[in-house]
Amino acid sequence: MAQRRLHGLQRVLGTNALFSTAYGNVGSSIYYALGLVASYALGLTPVVFLITGVIFFLTAATYAEATSMYPEAGGSSSFARRAFNEFWSFFAAWGQMLNYTITIAISAYFVPHYLGGLWEPIDALRGAPGDWLFALLLIGGLAALNVFGAKESASVNIALAVTDFLTQVLLVALGMFLVFNPEVLLDNVSLGVAPEWKDFLIAIPIGMVAYTGIETISNMAEEAKDAGTTVPAAVKRVVVAVFAIYAFLPLVALSALPVTKDASGEYSTLLGLGEEQGGFAGDPILGVVKNMDLGVLQGPVQVYVGVLAATILLLAANAGVIGVSRLVYSMGIHRQMPDRLRTLHPRFGTPWIGIIVFAGAAGVAVVFGEPGFLANLYAFGAMLSFTIAHIAVIWLRLKLPDAERPYRGPGNLTIRGRSWPLFAIFGGLGTGIAFVVVTGLHPAVALAGIGWMAAGLVIYPLYRRAQGLDLVTTHKIATPAAVVDHEAEYESVIVALLGLRYSEGALATAGTVAAKRRRGIFLLVPIVVPQSSPIDARMPEQEHAADALIEQARLQIGGRVHGRWVKVRAGQFGRVVVEQARATSARAIVMSIPPKVMGVSANRSIDTVMAERPCRVILQADPDARKLPAAPAAAPEATR
Repeated sequence: MAQRRLHGLQRVLGTNALFSTAYGNVGSSIYYALGLVASYALGLTPVVFLITGVIFFLTAATYAEATSMYPEAGGSSSFARRAFNEFWSFFAAWGQMLNYTITIAISAYFVPHYLGGLWEPIDALRGAPGDWLFALLLIGGLAALNVFGAKESASVNIALAVTDFLTQVLLVALGMFLVFNPEVLLDNVSLGVAPEWKDFLIAIPIGMVAYTGIETISNMAEEAKDAGTTVPAAVKRVVVAVFAIYAFLPLVALSALPVTKDASGEYSTLLGLGEEQGGFAGDPILGVVKNMDLGVLQGPVQVYVGVLAATILLLAANAGVIGVSRLVYSMGIHRQMPDRLRTLHPRFGTPWIGIIVFAGAAGVAVVFGEPGFLANLYAFGAMLSFTIAHIAVIWLRLKLPDAERPYRGPGNLTIRGRSWPLFAIFGGLGTGIAFVVVTGLHPAVALAGIGWMAAGLVIYPLYRRAQGLDLVTTHKIATPAAVVDHEAEYESVIVALLGLRYSEGALATAGTVAAKRRRGIFLLVPIVVPQSSPIDARMPEQEHAADALIEQARLQIGGRVHGRWVKVRAGQFGRVVVEQARATSARAIVMSIPPKVMGVSANRSIDTVMAERPCRVILQADPDARKLPAAPAAAPEATR
């Protein structure tokens, strides 16, 4: 009988899921980037966002091409490994770690500012020490949630991302109608004076903080289905959506809060002034709304925007924690940092030590770094990582000219048979120059950024030498495959267990259905991986429990039963069941109805299967479904 292999790792994320997650991260940055840029660029703030938007477009093209070639987590670190060697992969990853750490800090810092701007009794949250104390509690809470492996709903993220985008579109539309004034925008600018050229140059790398999260799609590539198509499509959508907002919102903001000159001759805009000076640097989007004449809707709209902004920033900070946890795990797997940091919690399956260490670093950044410093420090790490990504794509074109590239970035020039990616060349020039600017014009940022990188360049060689490894060869820790390694038969009966609970009733029903035509039975057991862990993270307790379920099914039904566990995110198992049923032309799906304690994730899986069922579906009520003792432990990890 024809057979098709069912892998233990499922790719289930489509273009919409990738886009919404990425836009949720990138789109959140405008809530603080607008004020940070305006404090330097003044009336040229819209120009800065246009320049950084072009750089973002070029960088996004680089990530789309490289990720479609190598759909694996890691972003610029993965690209550098493929193009150069393990040392440069570590160098890029360590820069990314700085980005994630500062993303956590800066996102958490601005949450209390938006909340404090809504209600007079909590106005203290808009200034020290209220803001940084609140941010510390927030970071601590997010770290705890990610250590415990709290499940994150993809549908909630999609809903919030769409709501955020539509809200920003509405603000642009209202602003263009109510406050936009070209004459005011022209009066805002006095070239060389307001702003000074030095401040204008500084504002450009700061403006790149508006694109925090561009690595998100790359880091989710391992979970994307048909990554060669879905990843570039999602990147294009993010670019279009971001341009639609960032090209117009600064125009509205500078019309509502124009540049003024005080008695001392200093130029400023309330967008870039702190709360103690009556400005809105801590909550610039809320400041724009407060300066619109919305009539009876003024109060409700302010509350809506303030709460939405705080929520989106909270999710962005959480995305930073998730990014840290996955990067820590990836670096540990590739022998780039001590194993202790990537060690998964024995119960929750999350890299808890790494989460605590780098969340603590984010807390230190909140206490000792003011927003402008944090933005420039982010720009330091981001420009470094982006420049490495651009160079890696250029070198891969030369090193592997005939390699399969499901997507090629726009703008290519062929010289003597070699294809040169102009998007990566000009993108690398842009990010490289921005890196030089932020380093050269900010001594404190240069000191902190170079100090961070220097610390990594001490840790890495010491650790590698202690392991008896050189600095450039890739040595990846291999995790053993599932104990059960059979194949799914065509036209079989699929049994989908929801959770690590054995259902005798579901197996008995499947046995009855399969006996009529002597069909095989294939058992699917989900292992839900927390968002804060990579999708391929080894979870020994859960894997052994799943193996025990499959062995018990064999004892009950006999040799006709094959099975495998699959690793999925919360709520994704239904999609895996549907796709497997289609791939193997399954004749029936049997699902056990879970106990109420299993929550909405299991119910959502049932809803997905029922809505998209490719064959007959049988729901088996089994209140006696139970957990089984785990199978014996597998062999320890080996190095290859």
